[in-house]
Amino acid sequence: MKFGPTPVAEAEGAILAHATNLPTSRFKKGRLLSKEDVDALTSAGIESVIVARLEADDVHEDAAAQRIADVLSGAAETLSNMKTGAPFTGRVNISSDTAGVFRVDAGLVNALNRIDPAITLATLPDYAAVEPGQIIATLKIIPFAVPESAVREAEAILSHPGNPAFTLKPYQSKRYAVVQTVLPSVKPSVLDKTAAVTEARVHRLGGSFAIPERRCDHAPDALKNALESAVSDEAEIIICIGASAITDARDVIPSAIEEAGGEIRYFGMPVDPGNLMLLGSIGATTVIGAPGCARSPKLNGVDWVMERIAADIPVGPADIAGMGVGGLLKDIPSRPLPRAEAVAAKSTRPRIAALLLAAGQSRRMGAQNKLLLDLDGKPMVAHVAEAITNSRVDFRIAVTGHEAERVSKTITPFGFDEIVENSAHAQGLSGSLKRGIEALPDDIDAAVVCLGDMPDLKATEIEKLIAAFDPSEGRTICVPTFRGKRGNPVLFARRFFAEITDVDGDTGAKHLIGANQESVVEVEMETDAILKDVDTPEAYAALTHQAQGVEK
Repeated sequence: MKFGPTPVAEAEGAILAHATNLPTSRFKKGRLLSKEDVDALTSAGIESVIVARLEADDVHEDAAAQRIADVLSGAAETLSNMKTGAPFTGRVNISSDTAGVFRVDAGLVNALNRIDPAITLATLPDYAAVEPGQIIATLKIIPFAVPESAVREAEAILSHPGNPAFTLKPYQSKRYAVVQTVLPSVKPSVLDKTAAVTEARVHRLGGSFAIPERRCDHAPDALKNALESAVSDEAEIIICIGASAITDARDVIPSAIEEAGGEIRYFGMPVDPGNLMLLGSIGATTVIGAPGCARSPKLNGVDWVMERIAADIPVGPADIAGMGVGGLLKDIPSRPLPRAEAVAAKSTRPRIAALLLAAGQSRRMGAQNKLLLDLDGKPMVAHVAEAITNSRVDFRIAVTGHEAERVSKTITPFGFDEIVENSAHAQGLSGSLKRGIEALPDDIDAAVVCLGDMPDLKATEIEKLIAAFDPSEGRTICVPTFRGKRGNPVLFARRFFAEITDVDGDTGAKHLIGANQESVVEVEMETDAILKDVDTPEAYAALTHQAQGVEK
C-alpha cells in the first residue's frame, strides 16, 4: 500500500487518510475520493492531501475483515448462537444471540494476532458469561489495507473444522430445586430474600423449578430427607444454602449429601467471595452447597460453577482449582451496566430497528399506488420489505396510510413486528416518520428509515449502515453514498428521535444531516440502488425494463 501526501489534482480514487475540513462540509478519513470530491477540495484551495492507495497485492480493510470473519463462521459451529456484523472501517463485531458461556481457544487467537500487526482479533475471556446481544469478539484490520499473503495465512490458521477459535455454549433448560436450612438465629426475611436472589440466578441461566423452595432444620437428618425428596422430584440441580456456612467437609451439608447416598466431589474454591463452596452429587443430580455470599446478587464463585453446569460444561476438581487466576472478585462490578448510548465503552450490540415508510399517495405516479405496482412478480413495496426482513435488524415496523389495508396485506407475510397506520398521510412524509418513531420500543438504539419506493435496496446495504453505527466514536447518523452522492435509507441514533418527531411537512429528516455534520458518517455502497426511487411512470417503466433485462 502506498501512503503519503499527494497533489489534490492526482487524488481521485485514493483513500483519504485524515479528516479534512471544507468551508461547508467535512470529508472524514477513509473516504474514497471521487472526481466531485477532488473538485470540492480544489475549490476550497486545498493543494495536497495525505492518501492511501492500494497496490496489486493489497486487500482493502473491509474485504480483508469480511474474508477472515467468513472463515471464522465457516469453522464447525464456530458462530452458532452468534451474530456477525457487516464490516466497516475494517472492523467486524461478533455478538451473542443467546445467553451462555463463551469459550475461546487462546492458542488460535494468539496465532492469528501474530501473523501481522495489521490483523487483530480481540475476544472476551475464556468462560465469560454473556447475555443476548453482547459483543463477544471484534476483528479489526488496522490500516486501510493488508497484504493478500497475510489474509491467506489468517484464513489457513482459522479454517480447521472441529477446532473453532471460539464458541458460545448456550444455557440449557434444567430443573432446579432450592433447599435452605434454618436456625433460630436466621430471620425469615433473610430466608425470603435468599430465595428471591436464588430464583433470579436460576432464571438468568434459563432454568425452571422442579419443586417449590423447601426449608428444613439445620441438621443432617432433616437435610437428608429434603435432598432425597428433591431427587425423587427429578431435580437435576439442587442448590443447598445453609443457615451456617460450610466450614469442613464433615459439616451438616456434606454429611447430609453422603447420608443420602451421594458423594462430595470438591469442597472449597480459590475464588473470593465464594471460598466455602461445595460441589457434590446424589446419583445423577448435582448438589451445590452454596457459600454465604450467595445470599447476595453480587457475582461470586458459585455463579461461575452454576454457569458452566447450566451450559453443559463439565466442572471437576481441576476446573475449580483452576479458577484462582481472575478469581478475586471483591472489587469488580457484579454485572455489566445497562446499555446506554452515552456509555463510551459499549459492551452490547446496539438494537436497531428498520422503519419502512409505506403511506404515501403517489401523486406523481397518477391514479396508481406505486407501492403496489408489480415489479418482477411482486409489488414494489414487497421488495423493500424483503430486504428489511433479510437484514439483521432487531425490530421491523412499517407505517401505512394510502390504501392502508392493501399495503398492510402485502407487508404482513414478511414478519414485521408491527404495522401502524398514519391517518394523516396526506399531510406529508414527516407525519409517517413521526408515527413510526413514536411506535418504536424503548430499548431501540437507532432506526434505519427505509422508503417503500426503492425496490433495488438489498439487505447488505442496510447491514452496512448498521455496521457503521457507533456512538462511542461519534457515528450516530449513517448516510449511504454511491460515488460521492448521498441516498437512502439513513440510520439515525435514538438521540435524534425527539427532533424527528418535531418535523412538519414533506421534508422528512434531511435537515438533521446538515445540522449535525459532526455526527454524520458516509457509508460508500457498491451499487446505485440507494439513489433510485420510483416517483414517476417513466421511472417505473425504466425499472421494469431493467428487471426484464431490456436495455433502456
